[in-house]
Amino acid sequence: MSTASSTESSSTEPSSTEPVAEAERPEDRASRAPGRFGALVDRFAPALGAYAVVKAIGLTVFLVLLEHTGDYLNKQVGRGGGAHAWDVLGTWDGIWYQRIAENGYDPQLIPLHGFPLATYYENSSAFFPLYPWLMRLVGAVTGLGPYGSGIVVSVLASLVAAAGIFAIAERLGGFRAGVIAAVIWGLFPGSGVEWAVYSDSLFVALSAWACYCVMTRRWLAAGLLALVAGLNRPTAAALIAAVSIAALVALVRRTDGVARPLTAMLITPWGLLGYVAWVGWRMGDWGGYFKLQRGAWNRYFDFGASTLRTIMDVITGHWDFWQSNPVPDLIAIALLIALPGLLVLLWRVRPPLVLWVYTALTIFTALSSNQIFGNISRYLLPAFPLFIGLAVALRRVRTSSLVGMFAMPVIAAGWYAGYALFELGIP
Repeated sequence: MSTASSTESSSTEPSSTEPVAEAERPEDRASRAPGRFGALVDRFAPALGAYAVVKAIGLTVFLVLLEHTGDYLNKQVGRGGGAHAWDVLGTWDGIWYQRIAENGYDPQLIPLHGFPLATYYENSSAFFPLYPWLMRLVGAVTGLGPYGSGIVVSVLASLVAAAGIFAIAERLGGFRAGVIAAVIWGLFPGSGVEWAVYSDSLFVALSAWACYCVMTRRWLAAGLLALVAGLNRPTAAALIAAVSIAALVALVRRTDGVARPLTAMLITPWGLLGYVAWVGWRMGDWGGYFKLQRGAWNRYFDFGASTLRTIMDVITGHWDFWQSNPVPDLIAIALLIALPGLLVLLWRVRPPLVLWVYTALTIFTALSSNQIFGNISRYLLPAFPLFIGLAVALRRVRTSSLVGMFAMPVIAAGWYAGYALFELGIP
């Protein structure tokens, strides 16, 4: 797709220094299978199949490690513990989502005394409603409980996310790059939450397809997806900004008229703003959501001050900072070391503006907040364009070599993206 047609400042085609002679256009692949469904299967099945295999192996390793130690049996239910190994997938944030799916919300700011880092009791309204709504819907249809419904929603959403990542990578670097990108989505640090009772897979699914819609000039769909994403996570602000800026560029250039990009800009923020306003209204304090985040969970923007301090503590071997978790913290350091290289690979692909803005703001949000440092791997999981740059770089590697390269990460992901996150840290 040309620069003008995508309304972006940079081309959406691969760099001229890396021609993709063998790459097929999506419509060419679709024409090889009869019927619309057959075309979709022909296009997406390899990527989704590879992703599912990778995730299944990683999950198996995760459960084996849990059974090997048995530590989950001695931990509190909801805090890394449970009666069975698979119960761990519904702990931490997962237990809150299950409570919301069962009981709904009761937004309150209840003062808490005697704790230096907490001034309010934890309350479920810190968690956005889209994911538990879908859990309740799946439960009503299937009869599953909150845990089972949450797993179903996450697994299905992860496949939709893999399809969206594949579609974008295919457009930028060809079919082979798309398949590799879907695999990397299943192996990235933090990917252990993709098949857990967490909202991350749903958010990435919405974000990937919103960006794809911008790239293909489907402005109304992009705006609606960004609006819905705002009901899923507060970090949807990055997606809302990316879609809005891309729409503004389209308006200035008059490449897609006025009505569609303008409508996309106008509708994107209302999911996020609406939920935050509703929480504030119910609490009787319009800033209630942010007070709850800071006072109950110690989450707030500090422009990277806490991240920088923690990096210095980790690399110098000091583990006395708030919520220190040595193994996840070191994994976070490794990811931060790799981050500049991933950005360079993304730059070489010359992605459209919407991907750049979304990636930059996602990284900024992850690194500029006071949070649990070891969770940086999870906070960067939504920055899926980073996978695409790497995938395009690997597209020319022979399949046998790729299998060898990915064999150990596929197995190790059950540890670094699963066990380390849930049992050696707090995701």
